[in-house]
Amino acid sequence: MSQDYNKPWESPESKNNDNVMTIGEWIGVLIILAVPILNILMYVLWAFSSGTNKNLQNFCRATLIIAAITIAFGMLIGGCSYI
Repeated sequence: MSQDYNKPWESPESKNNDNVMTIGEWIGVLIILAVPILNILMYVLWAFSSGTNKNLQNFCRATLIIAAITIAFGMLIGGCSYI
């Protein structure tokens, strides 16, 4: 018999954010992220909103970190080419 207890650091509302996303939800996310201007807004909204699913939130945060590293590296390499 499994009991469903909340962890002491979790609120009851955060439990809904931990559900695994379905394939259909991921397809919807990928379609939204394919739209040029909307994708940037949604990345930021999903990455920093407290009501977002944890899977999606971590995906958006990781993608934004990789994008920032890529942009910084590109600026570094691009700046060195003028020397």
